[in-house]
Amino acid sequence: MSTPVSHPTPAVAPRVRASRGWLARHSVSAADQRSALLLLAPMLAVLFAVAVFPIVYSLWTSLFDIRLTRAHSTFVGLGNYVAIFRDPDFWAAVGRTAAFTVASVAAIMLIATPVALLLNREFRGRRLLSTALLVPWAIPYVVVGLMWKWIYDSGYGALNGLLLQLGLIHHYTVWLGDTHRTLALIVNAFVWKEVPLATILLLVTLKSISPDLYAAARVDGANVLRRFVHVTLPALRPGFMLVTIYEAMTAVRHFDLFFILTEGGPADASHVLAWHIYVETFRKLSFGSGAALAYVLALATFAMAYGVIRLLGRRL
Repeated sequence: MSTPVSHPTPAVAPRVRASRGWLARHSVSAADQRSALLLLAPMLAVLFAVAVFPIVYSLWTSLFDIRLTRAHSTFVGLGNYVAIFRDPDFWAAVGRTAAFTVASVAAIMLIATPVALLLNREFRGRRLLSTALLVPWAIPYVVVGLMWKWIYDSGYGALNGLLLQLGLIHHYTVWLGDTHRTLALIVNAFVWKEVPLATILLLVTLKSISPDLYAAARVDGANVLRRFVHVTLPALRPGFMLVTIYEAMTAVRHFDLFFILTEGGPADASHVLAWHIYVETFRKLSFGSGAALAYVLALATFAMAYGVIRLLGRRL
């Protein structure tokens, strides 16, 4: 009996993998790469002109003492930054900015969360309410500032008229002239504008929660409060983080309402960091220190966003 002869199987797989790797490495020729770069060149040029160059130029400007009242500029290195941190007006503006940011973000979260929970349920008129909610967000900040300035007006403002009719006040009040109320009034206008966007972001997060989680919680005997604490709130953490970062960055850098409503007043009650940059740059015409202040604000905003991500991101 003859023994069968076994034929060795040729090692084809390594060659195929090698050829595929060779094709992956050499599928794009040098001519194709040059063509791609040529097609991307206009977009890269525009990006450099509107983004990269202003950032680099403003950083270079912050190293000089540039004033339009003088013919020549002087290189001072980090002198502008040192002068900023020694300026008591800067730290006072930082304190007002921090108070405005904390109050605004807290109010936005406290209002947007229950509104998002309401819109997440089915009821008659839900779509109409959702559409009406978008109206404040769609209005530009300039229009919002003018509207609230008329509402707060001491002579013909709607706020004075409403409170007088309700008997809560007995004479017209100059709302924006009170140093103790000004910042809170600007917070109110800012929150009115920003709540719709925060509500939408939280509502999108709520829509991503699986109904099976609520069904399992009901089976375990959890009531409405326990389902909210143990299911809804943990699932809302990504939305909370996104809303907190966005609204905090917007509040820290906000300028429009301060310019339209109070122009930093009365006295220095609404002299926040963004207004301080405007005054230093365009009223005192000190472009070097104004650019340095803008970089300090940008770095502070980045550090704040990074801190929020690290704090809330660990719990996601």
